[in-house]
Amino acid sequence: MQASLDSGLGLVAPLERGWHYRELIRAVVRRELAARFRGSILGWLWAVFGPIVMLTAYTIIFSSAVGVPRSAQAGGVGSYALSIFTGLIIFNLFSELAYRAPGLLHEHVHFIKKSIFPSETLAWTATIRALTYAGISFAVLIVFALYRLHGLSWTILFLPFVVIPLQLFLLGATWFLMALGSFTRDVAHLMISIVPVLMFATPIFYTIDDAPRSVRLVMHLNLIGNYVEMVRDILIHGRLPNPFVYLGSVLVSLIVFRFGYRFFQRYKAIFVDVI
Repeated sequence: MQASLDSGLGLVAPLERGWHYRELIRAVVRRELAARFRGSILGWLWAVFGPIVMLTAYTIIFSSAVGVPRSAQAGGVGSYALSIFTGLIIFNLFSELAYRAPGLLHEHVHFIKKSIFPSETLAWTATIRALTYAGISFAVLIVFALYRLHGLSWTILFLPFVVIPLQLFLLGATWFLMALGSFTRDVAHLMISIVPVLMFATPIFYTIDDAPRSVRLVMHLNLIGNYVEMVRDILIHGRLPNPFVYLGSVLVSLIVFRFGYRFFQRYKAIFVDVI
């Protein structure tokens, strides 16, 4: 039954491989997290301090200098700052992996060429590392939301059902970019050019409802934008995501997860010769 499920959906094998190498993945993630702040006096406090400074800065800027857009005035400055911060957390999570994924195999070439190393685990370690930093930012966001919004809605219980398919999408995209990046370093330069443009096409400083009706459907093709809106609905507005947007985003995430892994596995045998 499991074999038929895997052959039909192509979802079980990558999850099984991740679970099989869980100790290796955990060890690599710990090493990378420890190396991030090695040599600094404050250490992990910087991971907390950065999001606090960013959120405080947005609150001050939009309360005194820029102002709040008319569509967000009902919630006030605090709610708008939290809304922007939510969007930035999701987008920064994506952008970190988009920038790093094309060079991951080159970054660990000494492992790949000198030993039988399960290179597909690099996507897991990179994604978990990025999610760890995003989780710290979410913790800061929740603390500020408790203060500014005087509590959180029960809809926060739905957050894992959004984060899990988001992680699957990020894994699939990372595998795909890793494979492409092994053949040419142009992929990394392409990401440097594309990601900043995508940021402005993502509803971070605005919502999809602010856009003209004629372009809203096109904007929903931006999967990262959909996840920004869904997390924002859950945490800031206290409502469940649009069911059609949610189901569509989950379906696309599963497709990307499956395609990315299969694409990576197809060319895995020749990575050692091209990097």
